[in-house]
Amino acid sequence: MNGRIIDRVATPAEHAALAAAVGWQAHFDDHVRAASLAASLAGVVYAADGGIVGMARAVGDGLQYAYVQDVIVHPDHDGEGIATSLVERLIELLRPAPGAELFVGLFASDEAVGVYESLGFAREGAIGMHRRLSTAGSG
Repeated sequence: MNGRIIDRVATPAEHAALAAAVGWQAHFDDHVRAASLAASLAGVVYAADGGIVGMARAVGDGLQYAYVQDVIVHPDHDGEGIATSLVERLIELLRPAPGAELFVGLFASDEAVGVYESLGFAREGAIGMHRRLSTAGSG
């Protein structure tokens, strides 16, 4: 790794560029991207090669629950340990107050399971599930 981690949420332009680089454009709504990023609990970006080549953020209430979201590393930097470093730093930023406990969850692709297990995440028999809600287009 020849860059550095910066404690901040990615900008909408950085987020869009990274999502496009990994083929995730369809996963995000450009109309709410900026507001969604602004509502993050915490975020980190990885700066290298004169730009942002990785990001991770957390969403949730920050008191009892947080979820790791949008861990994205530009394909030119695969295998450099950037995703692991980003999530490690994000977890540091989420540390709860003494005596409190924060549940940190995530959804992992098959390729990323080992990364998250190396950081202490466990399946514990849980099954990740999701449901998408949308409203009918107005016309």
